[in-house]
Amino acid sequence: MKIYTKTGDKGQTSLVGGTRVPKTELRIEAYGTIDELNSYVGLVRDQAVNSDRKDILKEIQDRLFTIGSILASENEDTKKRIPDLHESDVELLEKEMDRMDESLEPLRFFILPGGHQSVSFGHLARTVCRRAERVVLRLAEKSEVSDLVVRYLNRLSDYLFVLCRMMIKELNVEEISWKPRV
Repeated sequence: MKIYTKTGDKGQTSLVGGTRVPKTELRIEAYGTIDELNSYVGLVRDQAVNSDRKDILKEIQDRLFTIGSILASENEDTKKRIPDLHESDVELLEKEMDRMDESLEPLRFFILPGGHQSVSFGHLARTVCRRAERVVLRLAEKSEVSDLVVRYLNRLSDYLFVLCRMMIKELNVEEISWKPRV
């Protein structure tokens, strides 16, 4: 099977269901940003410090593919079966955050991203997640988007923040607090 189809050469692409739309459409930007986020989560998963979290990070990537499929679908009447997102997916992120939080010091200040390359990759994933959430919210103003998609992205950015703090602890590097000029 060839990867290239040449059907997008004039700036159009197909949604799940077959409708052709401009590649500049907000829906395409939304699932494209989810794809970008998925790549960053893969980068975070590949960090040695996350060897014990590979399974949860792979599951997150699977959920991001699910969200991309949902956003790429025309509507619920599509003839193609797409995977579902479940409340338990949000709950899994919450449980993982609670588990990590048990061993972290309480947060007392804003944290500057960085301190170690693995942590920086995590913060990149977190910020792309926040951007994806904003794009999906803009899409939701024009078109129906599942509330569960928005909640999952919101929780995922929180999870990625806590994961960065956990990586800092496990890598034994200093958490860099933001100290504003006065």
